[in-house]
Amino acid sequence: MSALETAIAGAKARKSRVVMPEMEDDRIAQAAEQLRADGICVPVALGNNTKAYVSALMAARGVKEAVARRMVARPLYRAAAMVAVGEADAMVAGAVASTKKVIEAASIGIGLDDGVTVPSSFFLMRFPSGREVIFADCGLNVDPEAEALAAIAQASERSGRALLGTARVALLSFSTGASGSGASVDKVRAAAEITGFVGPVQGDAALNPTVAEKKGLGAGDANVLVFPSLDAGNIAYKLAQELAGAQALGPILQGFRKPVCDLSRGATVQDIVDATAVTLALA
Repeated sequence: MSALETAIAGAKARKSRVVMPEMEDDRIAQAAEQLRADGICVPVALGNNTKAYVSALMAARGVKEAVARRMVARPLYRAAAMVAVGEADAMVAGAVASTKKVIEAASIGIGLDDGVTVPSSFFLMRFPSGREVIFADCGLNVDPEAEALAAIAQASERSGRALLGTARVALLSFSTGASGSGASVDKVRAAAEITGFVGPVQGDAALNPTVAEKKGLGAGDANVLVFPSLDAGNIAYKLAQELAGAQALGPILQGFRKPVCDLSRGATVQDIVDATAVTLALA
């Protein structure tokens, strides 16, 4: 089975509750109905403001009660609070709201997992050939330092194992091995040394065994690609969509205590359904 088929099967078995705070958008409403009809999850509506939601935000950030009450009046924060108090198992948003707003709500309401210092995101890229590859980070960290890039790579490796069964991580650069120099290459090299993952490595050497053998780095079979900057990652996934016909599911957020999906604002109904299933695979 493909990673998506495996994710859907797992989601059906778990019957997770997913809060989708943007039901006013027709795509979200239609996706919620499809998710329910297909038995993938149980979409739940936004709850009424309760003392439990307010208390959850106060506990998470130490904010005053009046501030917490103003926060839960907003759909994104209320959805995050629902996850925090256990009324939902995951949150799916971003079809309307910006990434910044989704991240802020998730950070305050749900919080980062233990030991996580850098939240990040990934796309599950599904190509017409059947190939499935994780691209990270294409939606959140603009220009991470070596330590942050290493943390993104490690989080992406865990996501790769959850979705693909095995994770073969490559830290991408315009240079392979010691063939080039510069601040960007040095950063990727340092991240590779921290993690033990292959890098710095060019895209063709990361994906093509013949090229990898010629360049003497890695096996050329990577299925988790970590980009050195948001510029590189965002450009790459959109080119893959437009030129190769790839389906980009996500961005799925990494590092939070509970699963969170920050949808692309151009997501179709099917994209939302599929991205929700992928998000639940990380639960």
